[in-house]
Amino acid sequence: MSAPGAGGDGAAKPARPFPAQPRIQPMQATPRPVVRPFQAQSASQSAAAQAVPVQAQPIPVKPMPRAVPAGAPQPPAVRPSAPPPAPPRAPGGMAPANVRPTVPAANPRKRHWLLLASFLGIVVLPTIFWAWYLWARATDQYVSTVGFSVHKEEISPAIDLLGGLAPLAGGSGPSDTDVLYEYIRSQDMVEKIDAQLDLRQKFSRDWPHDFVFAYDPDGQIEDLTDYWSRQVKVLYDTSSDLITLKINAFTAEDAQQIAAAVFQQSSDKINELSSIARNDSTRLARDELEQTRQDLTQVRQDMTQFRMRTQIVDPQADLTSQMGVLSGLQAQLAEALVAHDLLLDNARPTDHRVTQSQQKIDALRRLIDSERQKFGADGKGPTGESYSALMAEYEKLMVDREFAEGAYRAARVAYEAAMAEARRKSRYLAAHIEPKIAQSSQAPNRPWLLFVVAGLLLTCWSIIALIYYSIRDRA
Repeated sequence: MSAPGAGGDGAAKPARPFPAQPRIQPMQATPRPVVRPFQAQSASQSAAAQAVPVQAQPIPVKPMPRAVPAGAPQPPAVRPSAPPPAPPRAPGGMAPANVRPTVPAANPRKRHWLLLASFLGIVVLPTIFWAWYLWARATDQYVSTVGFSVHKEEISPAIDLLGGLAPLAGGSGPSDTDVLYEYIRSQDMVEKIDAQLDLRQKFSRDWPHDFVFAYDPDGQIEDLTDYWSRQVKVLYDTSSDLITLKINAFTAEDAQQIAAAVFQQSSDKINELSSIARNDSTRLARDELEQTRQDLTQVRQDMTQFRMRTQIVDPQADLTSQMGVLSGLQAQLAEALVAHDLLLDNARPTDHRVTQSQQKIDALRRLIDSERQKFGADGKGPTGESYSALMAEYEKLMVDREFAEGAYRAARVAYEAAMAEARRKSRYLAAHIEPKIAQSSQAPNRPWLLFVVAGLLLTCWSIIALIYYSIRDRA
C-alpha cells in the first residue's frame, strides 16, 4: 500500500491545513492606472478644452482596488490607444495654420492730437506763464507779526456764596476775544486804519506792475475790505484766547506801522467795551444816588423855607425857651401867693399893700394863661399861626430830612461798592509779541503757489478729458 498522496496517476492535491492553522489567501494583482502617452494638441483644441466650464469637468477620483477571490481569472490588460495625428503646421513649421496674425501698432489719430493740444493749452502754457509772473513781476512782500490777549483784573472773594450756582447760570455772551476777532476783520477797522495810515496808497505801491498781488486804488471800501482780509491773517487760539496777526505789506516799515495801528485800535475797542460794562454795572447805583441826592436837597430847601416863613431857626429851641418863660412865671406866682398870705396875716384887707399884692398875682396868672395858650390849638406863633401846627410841620420836615439823609448815605455806600467792583473787573489789552520790522521777504511763496496752480490746472484738464471720453464711449 502506497502512502497517501504518492503516485503519478493524477495531479497532486493540495494538502489540507490543520484545523488550528489559519487559511492563507493567495496574493492578487492590483490593477494599475493606464498611462496614456502625451498627445500634441493644437492651439485651437487647447483653447476649446480650456473654455469648458469648471462645473462641467469631472473631478478625477483614484479607483479603490476591488477584492478579487482566489482563483478568479484576471482581466486582460488594456493597451493604450495610439496618439492622434498632429495638426498641420504652416509653411515654416513654427505655428499652426489657424493662429491669427499679429495686430499692427496703433497710429495716433485726430482725437489724440486734440488731447495733447488741450493739455498744452490748459496745463503747460498757463503754468509757464504763472511761473514767469511769479519770478518776474510779483513784488516781494514783508510780514510783521503782533500777538496780544485780553486781561481782566477780576478778584474773586474768599467765600463766594453764589459759587455753587455759577455753573447753572451758563454763558453770558461772547467773550472779549471773540468780539475782538470779528472787529479786526470788519469794515470799521479798515476805515479807521485807512484814515490813519492811508491804506490805499500803501497797498497800491506796485500797481499796475503787480496787478495780481497789489491793490487797485480805484476800488471802493468793500474792495479794500476784501483785500484787507488777504493781507491781514488773524490767528485765534480758542483754548488760550490768544490772537496773533500777520500783516503783509510791500515794505517792512508799512507792515510794522499797520501792525502797531491795529494793536492800538484793538486796545481802544477793549477800553470802550470795559467802560460800557463799568457804566452798565454802576448805572443803577448811580441813578439811585442821584435820586436820593435830589430828595435830600428838596427836603433841606423845604426846611429853609419853613424857617424863613416862621422866623424860627429852631422850633425846638424856641419851645424850650417858651417853657422856661412859663416856668419863671409860675415861680413868681408862687412867691407872690406866699407874700400875699403873709401880708393878710399882718394887715387889713383894705390895706393898699394887700391890693397891690393881689394885682400882682392876677397879672402873673394872666401871663401864665397867655403862655399856655401858645402851646394849645388856638395858640399863635410869631407870625400869627398856630404854634402846634408849626411844630407839627417842623417835625414832619425833620423826619423827611433824616430819612433823606439815611437814604443818601446808603446810596453813596452802594455806589462806592459798585465802582470798586467795576474797577476790579476792568479789562485791558496786553501784547505778548511786539510788532517788529521784518528783515527779509516772506511772501509770496512762489514754489507753493506754482505747485497749487499747476495742480488745479492738471485736475481741471483731467476732468475735461474724462468727460469727453465718457461721452464718446456712449455715443
